[in-house]
Amino acid sequence: MRGVLKVLVVAGALALVLAPAAADAEGYFSPWASTQAGSSFNNGRAGLGFDAGGMGAGIIGGEVDFGWSPSFFGTQNDFGNNSVINLMGNLIVGVPIGGTRGAGVRPFATAGLGLLRTQIDGGTIANVRSSNNELGWNVGAGVMGYFSDHFGLRGDIKYLRGFEDLNTGNTVIDLNGKNQLHFWRADIGVVIR
Repeated sequence: MRGVLKVLVVAGALALVLAPAAADAEGYFSPWASTQAGSSFNNGRAGLGFDAGGMGAGIIGGEVDFGWSPSFFGTQNDFGNNSVINLMGNLIVGVPIGGTRGAGVRPFATAGLGLLRTQIDGGTIANVRSSNNELGWNVGAGVMGYFSDHFGLRGDIKYLRGFEDLNTGNTVIDLNGKNQLHFWRADIGVVIR
């Protein structure tokens, strides 16, 4: 009986010492509005979306970036119902200035991979119906500024680019390829943590 008690005490002590520490991840959700520019399309139009993620270990985290850009390729009269949707999984690195609680600022850089979906449904100029899902990537930077423990503003600029050559359908890795979907997106929104 005494041996069993010693084993239980040692096992309990080891369990306390070796147990993982409680996660101190800083989760956030940021709905945003944006504008796009920089490709050969007439895409200086508004978009909507959100970023949701968490910062573990203070400076490194992950996020999901979802964006919807209606009338991306032009007006509905010219191109019909057209849009670009992106869904990306990103790594985010940001240093909290002022700490992770209360008011503070967090400049950050982000990059990741995911889905780029284009859709065109008719119109007078491009009377075609086309939808395409392709692998894409993005890279960007921005800043989150908090007014309190839970609320603030977030703004960032991202470059999004597909891997697919739009003329051939082949997957290419070419940073200068003119036949790949690519554009810049600037967005701003609230951030809730």
